[in-house]
Amino acid sequence: MYQPILTSILSVLLVTAISGIPAYAGQEQMLPEIGINEKLGESIPLDLTLVDENGRSVLLRDIITRPTILNFVYYSCSHTCPILLSGLSDVLSKVELSPGRDFSVLTISFDETDTPGLAVQKKKDYLKAIGRDFPGESWHFLTGDKETIARITKAAGFGFRRESNGFAHPVALIILSPQGKITRYLYGVTFLPMDLTLAITEASKGLAVPTINSVLLYCFSYDPKGKRYVFNILKITGIATLTFIAAFIIWLTRWGRRSPHDRKETRQ
Repeated sequence: MYQPILTSILSVLLVTAISGIPAYAGQEQMLPEIGINEKLGESIPLDLTLVDENGRSVLLRDIITRPTILNFVYYSCSHTCPILLSGLSDVLSKVELSPGRDFSVLTISFDETDTPGLAVQKKKDYLKAIGRDFPGESWHFLTGDKETIARITKAAGFGFRRESNGFAHPVALIILSPQGKITRYLYGVTFLPMDLTLAITEASKGLAVPTINSVLLYCFSYDPKGKRYVFNILKITGIATLTFIAAFIIWLTRWGRRSPHDRKETRQ
């Protein structure tokens, strides 16, 4: 007697929960996207021209000729970007692959007001931080105009937003094949030599490999004010609630199909 009533109630709860989750996700999509939207297997536009640390115009096609470690920063940043570049310098000092032969590094500022003067200083600092012989031509620090920056960041799935005190942006390394295809994303500000070596090796073969970080990105949201990733309790609670409701409805339906005799035997 109670089964239809309970089923109706649980169905309403299920529909409410389901409708709530897309609304939340849709709200995120309507807002300016800050974070990584993975574009694995897609290519960045190699026809773009940027300016290197020496003030020379360079075509991406001419400098992405081997597996490339791409990263986006802005040179006046005093928070996350220096930590990312320090972490990159540290892991570059430990990988056994040869820069210039096995891979190259490409740092691009997403602040159109950054200048080659700032770029060359950053290059000196982080080449020195590597602590080993690292050819300067294997790590470019580029700047560009607003339109060019928008094209390449969009193609790479890198979402950022200018704010009053700088930028809200994610932190990650984006690994490219020699043809400019995105093959891997490495998240965070510290990296293991083994992970980077594997990512470079995959890129040399053109293999686009998803990582477990895609799951982590669903569980965590980027906090632009705190400039960090935070646990997304709403998403996880919503999924857990849906799972529980669905399981309970399935159990209730199966229980309702059993004969009164079978129910009596189960209670005994």
